[in-house]
Amino acid sequence: MQGLELSKGFYNEHGKALTDSLDDGIKEKLCIGLFGSGSECYGFDDDVSKDHDFEPGFCIFIPDESVLDRKTAFMLERAYAKLPKEYMGFKRSMMSPVGGNRHGVIRTGEFFEKAVGSKNGKLSLEQWLRIPSYALCEAVNGEIFFDSYGEVTSIREYLRHMPEDVKKKRLAGNLLIMAQSGQYNYNRCLRHGENAAAQLAAVEFVKAVMEVVFLLNDRYMPYYKWSFKAMRELDILSITAHTCEFLLTTTNEGDMADEKYFMIEDTATSVIEELMNQGLTKANCGDLEKHAYSVNDGIGDSQIRNLNILYTV
Repeated sequence: MQGLELSKGFYNEHGKALTDSLDDGIKEKLCIGLFGSGSECYGFDDDVSKDHDFEPGFCIFIPDESVLDRKTAFMLERAYAKLPKEYMGFKRSMMSPVGGNRHGVIRTGEFFEKAVGSKNGKLSLEQWLRIPSYALCEAVNGEIFFDSYGEVTSIREYLRHMPEDVKKKRLAGNLLIMAQSGQYNYNRCLRHGENAAAQLAAVEFVKAVMEVVFLLNDRYMPYYKWSFKAMRELDILSITAHTCEFLLTTTNEGDMADEKYFMIEDTATSVIEELMNQGLTKANCGDLEKHAYSVNDGIGDSQIRNLNILYTV
């Protein structure tokens, strides 16, 4: 059983009784679900994940004190603490009295401020340009089980898709990194006899490819240790996950170097074809650098377009 399934089952069997016992004036201000930084929030947890933070539990998101006072929040905390200490053979951990819990009663504003730097989820242009993809992913992953108040759902819907011009800026920067590291520097490093530098070039290429592929899927790339698993499940260019893994885990000697460069160019071709399919580039060549600048030229907001092409990377 995975953590999200465990959480939902625990809520359905025990959490609903808690919420049903509340006055309507309190219940209508709650949101219950599970999302955030844990592997269980992505559905990526496995047997290895059960060595820490694997337990039945869910989050009760509540609005700020002007809507739901501290006394009511404390009452909810006590009610949550009284839920069964074990479910489906898994024990719940003790709740910390000083906060920082991944389950239990959480102020909505505090969660989103920690996740994306904004209590109401609204981001400035600068924040959209700079915030890491994994932070946005943690804010919109997982599942909502119940949301009568609607605040959490509204914030998550707003954050789920970045502004189109910001997406293009991030695409342009990562496409340029792909061009520089893969199409240009990988082979040059090898000709200089710099094997380690060539592998660094391959690493930079892979990181940029992954960012580009997630952007082309209109999805946020999760924290790096889950990025490959998530990439394999994408609808568009998921096959590039296997290529990227090959580039990272093979040597740069002899025929292998030629094979890796062929795969770099093949990946570039696939990415360019998808850029063209989505109408994101007007360039008509195999040079990723030209496509990077074409994507950047397609940014409508002049303030974003005129920033350094590598501004977001």
